Amino acid sequence: MLCRIHLKTNTNLGEIMDSIVWINDLALKVEKIDYKVVEKHGRGLQQLELVFKVNHEIYHDVTTELYKNNFQVKVPHMELEIEAEIENYYTSITNLYEKNSIGEFTLVLLEK
Repeated sequence: MLCRIHLKTNTNLGEIMDSIVWINDLALKVEKIDYKVVEKHGRGLQQLELVFKVNHEIYHDVTTELYKNNFQVKVPHMELEIEAEIENYYTSITNLYEKNSIGEFTLVLLEK
């Protein structure tokens, strides 16, 4: 497990706006990050909820990366680096193959 910050299990840093988040080699401009530590399987695990826009041009790259469901996540401004997998994921639109379409993705990642 890689993690540069250690917080109490009841810590919730709340929302952080407009940041770059790395998921493996994919850099995402994230509009909102909600960070908290949740109790799961008897452990305090770090959870990140990310909200970001995806357009027609990058849709394939983003979804291909997400299908891997094995991530090295880096949030440089928070000095956070964790191994994570998808806890929840949804989009505002399902057909981003249409030219000029933009969807909002919400991705909840949970520390492994």
